[in-house]
Amino acid sequence: MNDRRLGVYICYCGGNISDYVDCEQVRKAVANEPNVEVAKTTMFACSDATQQEIIDDIPGLNLDGIVVASCSPTLHLMTFRGVAERAGLNPYQYVQVNLREQCSWAHTDLPALATEKAVSMVRAGIAKARYTEPLDKTRIETVPRVLVVGAGITGLRAALALSDLGLAVYVAERQEQVGGWVGDFGSMYPHDRQGRELIADLLTEIERRDNITVYTSAELVEKSGKVGDFSTTLDVSGERITLNVGAIIVATGFDVYQPESGEYGHGAADVITLPEFKQLIDEGEGPLEYRGKPVRSVAYVYCVGARCESNGHGYCSRYCCNAAMHAALVAGRRVPDLLQYHLYRDIRTYGKFEKLFEQARQEGSVFIKFNDAAPPRVERYNGGSRVTVKDVLTQNRELQLDADLVVLVTAMEPRTNRTLSNVLKIPVGLDGFFKEVHPKLRPVETVIDGVFIAGAAQAPRNSAESAASALAAAAKSAALLKRGFVELEPLIATIDPDECTWCDECSAACPYEVIERTPYGDKEVAIINEAICKGCGACAPACPVGAINLRGSTDLQIKAMIDAMEVVHV
Repeated sequence: MNDRRLGVYICYCGGNISDYVDCEQVRKAVANEPNVEVAKTTMFACSDATQQEIIDDIPGLNLDGIVVASCSPTLHLMTFRGVAERAGLNPYQYVQVNLREQCSWAHTDLPALATEKAVSMVRAGIAKARYTEPLDKTRIETVPRVLVVGAGITGLRAALALSDLGLAVYVAERQEQVGGWVGDFGSMYPHDRQGRELIADLLTEIERRDNITVYTSAELVEKSGKVGDFSTTLDVSGERITLNVGAIIVATGFDVYQPESGEYGHGAADVITLPEFKQLIDEGEGPLEYRGKPVRSVAYVYCVGARCESNGHGYCSRYCCNAAMHAALVAGRRVPDLLQYHLYRDIRTYGKFEKLFEQARQEGSVFIKFNDAAPPRVERYNGGSRVTVKDVLTQNRELQLDADLVVLVTAMEPRTNRTLSNVLKIPVGLDGFFKEVHPKLRPVETVIDGVFIAGAAQAPRNSAESAASALAAAAKSAALLKRGFVELEPLIATIDPDECTWCDECSAACPYEVIERTPYGDKEVAIINEAICKGCGACAPACPVGAINLRGSTDLQIKAMIDAMEVVHV
């Protein structure tokens, strides 16, 4: 046994732990463990008072390691690292044990066994703490430039925000013109301004900025380097351009679901999608016509391609209900006596959009709810379309609606760009949209440091929500780059070159492509790019000779934890 001096702090979490785990019994069980200098219980380990107590204990008791048994490290990892630092202890000599999520909440019906498990977990944490080592973060100088991929309202808004923060910006748009979907929109809610006008205003402002460069017909095809210092290559109309940037914001937007032929009558002359209907009503004035015929009645079929597991779109696009109702209000201005039927599964006009629902009802729109198991049928009838639907609110009475136009309210779906996905190596969720680290704690960050996501590239969003996430991504990028340097976590994989024989197994297992071959004496060995390694540990078990360890979770630490959990003293 080594000569470490450890402090152990067991949290009641206000009852979240102590209601199911006898914390005092846990303390007594571990108080005499080798290397434990002090063991305490506390109502809230994260409170200012307890933090100060730990800070006082570290120099006062000459502690060189601490174990905090409380709740999820997701919440308080940085809290207790900060406690260690303020006391002069290396922050990586602190070990967190999650008693709340992994013990008390998991075993609310078995308090005695929960207590036994808690003892075992704390003993394992102590065993790990015995072999912690002081680790230092790697500092990297940053480049004060950002690449924004996508020039819709999200990308343009992010570019302006970054410019205001004093950073140079490159904007790469795959299409020949900027603006995205909003650039094609007419009237928008709630301000009734034209979407194309909003984009024009943003472009005017961008043209005034010397530190923003916009590339159209441009696609990101290569990325190398590390957070704060990426080398990126754009294919701009066949010409390769290399840009050195410190961060990347992905704002590639969304695609609109295209119904299958025959889906709700799609393909018939008088069955169109909502984007097509929006274009129709935004153009011109006076009576509404489609293909030379007057439009006096419209039937909207909601959730086309959305909330449907069979096509991979099990999610709600949120935007669709609001867009359909606003379109109905605009159409009603063109044709005051227009008959409008809204066939819906659920209405999701959240927040201020509730006013759209109320206004649409007041202006004559008829809302008919159908059951998921009995969706509307759209059939040809008398040279037009007839919609048959069972109205849930009238005990499934079958209604037949003759409409001059059937509008399919189509879902948002993730934009397909395999080149970009492969280049950036950022994951997508089950819904196909780019995935953030955490929806609340880190909502615009990805697992690739320095790469951020915003707008409808991340999830179905309206324009206001997309602009808000653009500002968040810009703020995160600026916070990363404005200091002039970044500090990287040292909890990464390491390779013992004397043991390594370069079999390529580790490189094949690495999802981030951070392992390369390099000469070492009279042989070749694997080397890890420490600036890119995420410390996932996938390479360690793949190594047949045991040459790889993970800092903070070494083989020695893991074995010590397993051995400590074999016997429980309660």
